[in-house]
Amino acid sequence: MKIVIAGTGYVGLVTGACFSEIGVDVTCVDIDVKKIENLKKGIIPIYEPGLEKMVQRNIAKDRLHFHTKLSECLDGVQVVFGAVGTPPDEDGSADLQYVLEVAREVGNHITDYALMVTKSTVPVGTAEKVRVAMQQALDKRGVNIEFDVASNPEFLKEGAAVDDFLKPDRIVVGTDTDRARKLMEKLYKPFTMNGHPVIFMDIVSAEMTKYAANAMLATKISFMNDMANLSEIVGADINMIRKGIGSDRRIGKYFIYPGTGYGGSCFPKDVKALIKTSREFGYNMSVLEAVEHVNELQKSVLFNKAKTYFKNDLKGKTFAVWGLSFKPQTDDMREAPSLVIIENLLNAGAKVKAYDPVAMHESKRIIGNKIEYCGEQYETIKDADALFLVTEWPEFKLPDFKKVKELMKRHVIFDGRNVYDANEMSHLGFDYFGIGTGLRP
Repeated sequence: MKIVIAGTGYVGLVTGACFSEIGVDVTCVDIDVKKIENLKKGIIPIYEPGLEKMVQRNIAKDRLHFHTKLSECLDGVQVVFGAVGTPPDEDGSADLQYVLEVAREVGNHITDYALMVTKSTVPVGTAEKVRVAMQQALDKRGVNIEFDVASNPEFLKEGAAVDDFLKPDRIVVGTDTDRARKLMEKLYKPFTMNGHPVIFMDIVSAEMTKYAANAMLATKISFMNDMANLSEIVGADINMIRKGIGSDRRIGKYFIYPGTGYGGSCFPKDVKALIKTSREFGYNMSVLEAVEHVNELQKSVLFNKAKTYFKNDLKGKTFAVWGLSFKPQTDDMREAPSLVIIENLLNAGAKVKAYDPVAMHESKRIIGNKIEYCGEQYETIKDADALFLVTEWPEFKLPDFKKVKELMKRHVIFDGRNVYDANEMSHLGFDYFGIGTGLRP
């Protein structure tokens, strides 16, 4: 089976590589010439465990191809996936210009039946806009070619995307014709044979499912952060509370870890887009508006703790930051809490030294030379007045605290992920402040 994937961003590249891994002939298309030339050599533009080797392996087996022109890749292809970006507009809505551009391009060049599948995260009603765009392109050509549209949202976690695709909890597919459904059943048959369920539904419900999933997870995070802040005020320990509620199967143990707020390419964008969609239909999603508000405030929690500890005098002080990406196992810094923390520290006149195992190049692109970048974690804390643990990379979880104490000017740790034990830190001679642990500066 031959498929084409328009867009070689995070979703498109993972989708293309994983489909080729199960034997599908895949061509990934992107207008970025340099990116495509690198991909042909097996050089990928993102950090994702296991992805680079998979790309290289399937290029070598002639199952994964890369091209810059969609129009030249459609012969003999029945399924085209649209996996282009949907960046947020200023009002929070998803920008569909690239999605519709792909639809028009397909409509301009197909010569036989095609199924246009939207893989990008898009608001309700996008499939109909895609259908209209394709039909208008066909009408302009004066040809009558059958086509279908479908929705197949992704549920990939950055840092575990390959496993998520190959061993999914579920595969959601929205279709409105038997022909489209049978094509998607054929494409995903290797997954159903391994026990991974494909859930078929109408297209609108599939579009909404993606947003509902991310909104629910974002809600759990903001709820726990709100609870952590209250716990700190009343003297409770959110770590104990998390264990107490996580044992309830109705709640579960996932996404109930307090921290410095969610970031990345999905949760912030999707929450904003769903709020915008609801308003367009005359309905206000009050819960999600609160989720977004709490999250924005949470990104400043560590900075506020430091400001209180140092009595509002951060000027000239040096702060070490461990972790820059929005979460471990990725170099993604979109909406990362570290950006807010660093900006606040710099605005207060502080000096920042930072280290991240994989996101240094991305940080340099975003922040520039406003901060000092260090080659490893211990170099970062040399002569530091305080340490901010922002991203819980494995190498930060069991540091040599004797060495840490010797290198730091002051022995202060602000732990944004509650990685360390408060009693142990106190015994070692550190002033330690986590999130919602009842210890306040």
